[in-house]
Amino acid sequence: MLVVEHLTKVYEDGTVALRDVSFSVEDGEFLVIIGLSGSGKSTLLRCINRLIEPTEGRILWNGVDITQVPEAEMRRIRREIGMIFQHFNLVDRLSVLTNVLTGRSGYVNPWWSLLNYWPPAEKQRALRALEQVGLQEKAFNRADALSGGQKQRVGIARALMQDPKILLADEPVASLDPVLAHSILGYLEKLNVEQNITVLCSLHYLDLVQRYATRVIGLRDGRLVYEGTREDIRNITDEEFKHIYGEEAQRLSVAG
Repeated sequence: MLVVEHLTKVYEDGTVALRDVSFSVEDGEFLVIIGLSGSGKSTLLRCINRLIEPTEGRILWNGVDITQVPEAEMRRIRREIGMIFQHFNLVDRLSVLTNVLTGRSGYVNPWWSLLNYWPPAEKQRALRALEQVGLQEKAFNRADALSGGQKQRVGIARALMQDPKILLADEPVASLDPVLAHSILGYLEKLNVEQNITVLCSLHYLDLVQRYATRVIGLRDGRLVYEGTREDIRNITDEEFKHIYGEEAQRLSVAG
């Protein structure tokens, strides 16, 4: 279980990205975070695995306050927290298989990954991860030869190498067309349902939120302004919508 308590993030330039945000996530939920660009969605996700250090508040992962643990302990905890990025974060000149194997770096001798040495068992694990996202036949292609949708599937396979209990997906379909967006979210939903992997995902479009979320939180100017279930978001009122996106927002052109 993930519990976020009174989380605040103030950047060095004085920008307040998060303001006293509190919520919890039960194991197995597919929680979607919505809000305008700059509302704090990406900062929130990156605070959860401490890619960004929070300014105030607590983040409890299975009862452990990860804001207080030393870096060595945090590296161990990050094994359980997979991350999927909007812009894929692949090394284009490396093969698909090698990119996926980097997701196992937290489990093996650090020199192995530096020297690009991977035991056969880890290579088999990577091939199985690629098979889960339908890309086993691309294992030995260079990453820069893939389409955007394929690159994001590699990103999911890389995260699976961690054996994660939770996946943080930072606008994973923002650069993809609607058909590919549903394909990627379908893979995340399958992992959520079949492997009980908790998913926290920020999304742009309300139709995707209504289709995939089991629960939703909304941020505006770094504050938590909305919490609801799948049914709540499917029946969101104009007043609730504008409270999240602003008075000038239009229901048919949701921005994220």
